[in-house]
Amino acid sequence: MQPSLTRPARVFPLVMSGFVAVLIGYSSSAAIIYQAAEAAGATPAQIGGWLSMLGIAMGITSLGLSLWTRMPVLAAWSTPGAALLATSVQGLPLNDVIGIFVATNALIVVSGITGLFARLMRIIPASLAAAMLAGILLRFGLNTFTGLEVNAALCGSMILTWLLSRRRLPRFAILLALLVGILVALGQHAIHLPAQAPALSTPEFILPHFNLAALLGVGVPYFLVTMASQNAPGIATLQAHGYQPPVSALTSWTGFVALLLSPFGGFSVCVAAISAAVCMGDEVDPNPARRWMATAIAGVFYLLTGFTGALLALLLNALPPVLIATLAGLALLGTLATSLQRALEDSAHRDSALIAFLLTASGISLLGVGSAFWGLAAGLLVQQLSGTRGRG
Repeated sequence: MQPSLTRPARVFPLVMSGFVAVLIGYSSSAAIIYQAAEAAGATPAQIGGWLSMLGIAMGITSLGLSLWTRMPVLAAWSTPGAALLATSVQGLPLNDVIGIFVATNALIVVSGITGLFARLMRIIPASLAAAMLAGILLRFGLNTFTGLEVNAALCGSMILTWLLSRRRLPRFAILLALLVGILVALGQHAIHLPAQAPALSTPEFILPHFNLAALLGVGVPYFLVTMASQNAPGIATLQAHGYQPPVSALTSWTGFVALLLSPFGGFSVCVAAISAAVCMGDEVDPNPARRWMATAIAGVFYLLTGFTGALLALLLNALPPVLIATLAGLALLGTLATSLQRALEDSAHRDSALIAFLLTASGISLLGVGSAFWGLAAGLLVQQLSGTRGRG
């Protein structure tokens, strides 16, 4: 007789995989979210509210969609999207940034309902989308090592830990680098916690304002990066594990939840890829039909983190800037490498991809519109002039 699902031997792998998936998501990119919110001009209290809202949003969608589809659907924020925001929204009023969130998530809902996303991705070659993302991430990659000049012991120890961990414990490489960084920073007395005790974060409603230049320069690239680099891989991960997810429904529901919570700092809710894969292996449960329980449990952990957003924001604010920059850079090195490879592997699209990459990485602003938009536009123009078309 098959053992009951309620027995610890059957439940423990489900609980652990759900916990590890959430841990990987937060440890690998919470620093990037913090940088994006800080660049948007949010106060530490507002950042705590944003992190709380994101945890609640991802918890609701992970739990709800897993129960509904009976598939291991895990929600996540858009890490590439956060990286774009961190490098693109400096100087914009916070209301304009919230307007970008609202408009982008509304477009994601529309794209899910109408199939717009699939049509856009047929027009824009994969090489150009990858080149734009690589240009966005280049600054993070460079910032991984600039800390060596400021604090070689702290930055160097984190990089070395990450390199050694990548071989034997790749899933925990970022977490171990963070722990080593904290230990070194403690030894240097470089962590400065505020005197006041953290309180529960109360998300603050911020009235959105729609700035056309910001919507074109940041919103359009943010939409493309989020869909091409987060939602599309998330759907592909489910399909690669033998599931047939309702693509339009998942895109629409995650976008709808993010749209509702955008004025409170819930900038994105997407279908997870890397962290979701933790919940899809044979070690989670031999029966694929039961693995949805792991992502449902992850949803519960997400909800718990949603109530500790203020504490997380306080801890991130107390850490040295070198530690935050190094951690964010290490977390994105893999994505940067993959993006560069995809951008340049097709010789027919290499020139247009290189132009898109360099122009995006330049950080220029023309007519008030950011470099990511111009990088993509220039890449498409070069592609047309060279007579190369298609997905690449």
